[in-house]
Amino acid sequence: MLDRFRRAQLPGIARLRQLAEADQLPPRHAGQRPVFSAALRAAGAPAVIAEYKRASPSRGVINLALTPEVVAKMYAEAGAACFSVLTEEAHFQGKLSFLEDMAFAGRPMLRKDFLLDPLQVAETAATPASALLLIMRMFPGEAEVRDMLRHCARYSLEAVCEVFDEADLDLARWAGAEIIQVNNRDLDRLTTDLGVSRRLAPQKQPGEIWISASGLDAPEQLAEMADLGFDAVLVGTSLMSQPDPGAALQKLTAVAKNRSTGK
Repeated sequence: MLDRFRRAQLPGIARLRQLAEADQLPPRHAGQRPVFSAALRAAGAPAVIAEYKRASPSRGVINLALTPEVVAKMYAEAGAACFSVLTEEAHFQGKLSFLEDMAFAGRPMLRKDFLLDPLQVAETAATPASALLLIMRMFPGEAEVRDMLRHCARYSLEAVCEVFDEADLDLARWAGAEIIQVNNRDLDRLTTDLGVSRRLAPQKQPGEIWISASGLDAPEQLAEMADLGFDAVLVGTSLMSQPDPGAALQKLTAVAKNRSTGK
């Protein structure tokens, strides 16, 4: 699956190289970027990163009717700490412009895509995104991940380093990752298993921010992830599958509030 995603990136990277050679890369976004990690910490565990996701390889079309503007308003009103925005076009029907469409809500946004090249970091920096996703097993080794992290720092973008197992986690740590996202999805079978987060959680180190992603749709699951030490969860398909994603999200954001009050 990741090989398919990687191949789908190549035309876009080639286009960016042509722009770079002509000195025509889009300029850096001029506005302020809210800090992704700070928003997660301020929200209290489990902070909810709510995702705008129109389609996926595992589910096909999820919801094409709800626009990014409508969903951004719903998510902000329901208490999302941050947004995750699918920008990959070939398999998820995303668009880079969705980041601009959702920026009015004032939440830090994670560009969720299959990014491989430093020019894609520059491309992200031209949007209002505060962070971008780096999937560890899409890179040959530590040097390539470090290079991407250096470019993120250059553009004042935070990197969410996604891992599926212990080897991915080691790579993220060697490269200097600070935000680690544990993906519970099996990429071969496209099934989810929260056992992945349960297994890796004891390896969290002080100072790191950990996110659990995929397969989360119930308040009790979010409470368990927070009890395991996860600072945040990323929820997308289960929200976008509902007639009212905002109402569905409100039930999940209530978990952190209830934990803080002891309810």
